[in-house]
Amino acid sequence: MISHPRIVTLLLLAAVVLYQAGTVAQGTRTIGQQTAARSSDASSAAPAKPRPVATTGTSGRQWHEQEYRLGAGDKLRIEVYKQDQLSQSLQIRPDGKITLPFIGDIAAAGKTSSELRESLTTSLKEYVTNPVVTVMVQEAASAQIHVIGEVEHPGTQVMQGPRTILQALAEAGGLGEFADRGGVHVLRNTPTGLQNIPFNYKDALKGRVEPLYLQPGDTVVVP
Repeated sequence: MISHPRIVTLLLLAAVVLYQAGTVAQGTRTIGQQTAARSSDASSAAPAKPRPVATTGTSGRQWHEQEYRLGAGDKLRIEVYKQDQLSQSLQIRPDGKITLPFIGDIAAAGKTSSELRESLTTSLKEYVTNPVVTVMVQEAASAQIHVIGEVEHPGTQVMQGPRTILQALAEAGGLGEFADRGGVHVLRNTPTGLQNIPFNYKDALKGRVEPLYLQPGDTVVVP
């Protein structure tokens, strides 16, 4: 048996060192496990990245989002500030022009009201000091659509502003008794050719689809 005091002391110190080393190792493993657990919880709790939403491109804005371009038959009101003889109501002629005192004929068809105002302002500077011109569209006669088929009053309608297909059908007196509500569609001339746009009448009445806005020249067909 070992009985020397120094040897006994050394053995006791070695035992203490080994015990402490084991405790530290166990603590390190515990901390590592806790850290890993927290990382796992954080990963599961982190919000998922939003999925990209598909978008559809368009070749151009709808007519009701554009500034209206004048056409033959449109009725205008021209106001020139403090110039009563120049302020008048008139209609764009079939040749696309209007006539005003002093300046004579001036092209109007194909221009917006702002563009026509600028043209009139430039032309009047020779006769009026700092002319202030206002152009108002009173009736957009050139913006016409057609409703044909099984409606109460088929025919041509003049668009005074943005108009949906439901509004056009309502103005036409509504669908007839034998109308095919599932076959309503719009024929539209585009730069690439005639486009056939289907229209779900029943879903539109229930507000399940986006409003379908018409464009000048559109033909609404109700079979």
